[in-house]
Amino acid sequence: MKQKHFIDTHKGATLLACLALMHHFDQWGNPTAWVYTALHGTYGILWVTKSIVFGDKNWEQSTPLWYGFVIWLALTLYWTAPYIICSQGLQMPLPWLAVCMMSFIIGVFLHFTSDMQKHTVLSLKPGLITTGLWSRLRNPNYFGELLIYLGFVAIPQHWIPLTALAAMVTFYWVPNMLKKDASLSRYPEWPEYRSRSKRFIPFVW
Repeated sequence: MKQKHFIDTHKGATLLACLALMHHFDQWGNPTAWVYTALHGTYGILWVTKSIVFGDKNWEQSTPLWYGFVIWLALTLYWTAPYIICSQGLQMPLPWLAVCMMSFIIGVFLHFTSDMQKHTVLSLKPGLITTGLWSRLRNPNYFGELLIYLGFVAIPQHWIPLTALAAMVTFYWVPNMLKKDASLSRYPEWPEYRSRSKRFIPFVW
């Protein structure tokens, strides 16, 4: 099986997982639980759609079953947020939910639009992408995904989901970005592009 099969099935199952938690803890009347379910569930649907229409080649690698279970386990850490919301009956202030929703929406735009740009440009002319969303940021898709997950894990205001996100960024995203930079350094235009762009966070790093 390919890595995408494990990733896609997990993200696609998020909506059902959130609804199952709402049912188990009887949180059908909890607006915060509904907001979380709508956000994370929609993201799962969008991810699977993206995988089918313009999937990332990085996830096409074959992987052993044991590693597929590791992927599932790692991604399941994100489900701690809806578990905390539903098990504790958390109802967060509307302004806070609005901020989280704004982070999610901006993140969806950056993540999916930049991935679509990458897919389109590379399908026409392989090489270094230095225009559009990639002109000043070398990983706008990762930054968008960060905003998406911040929108999720910030809702319950609990350290466990925030720690899960921090671990994913530290031990998986950043190494991938460093590896990608090393690969892109083979292009002649790399030095100029690197000098005018940030790796991950706009204006910061």
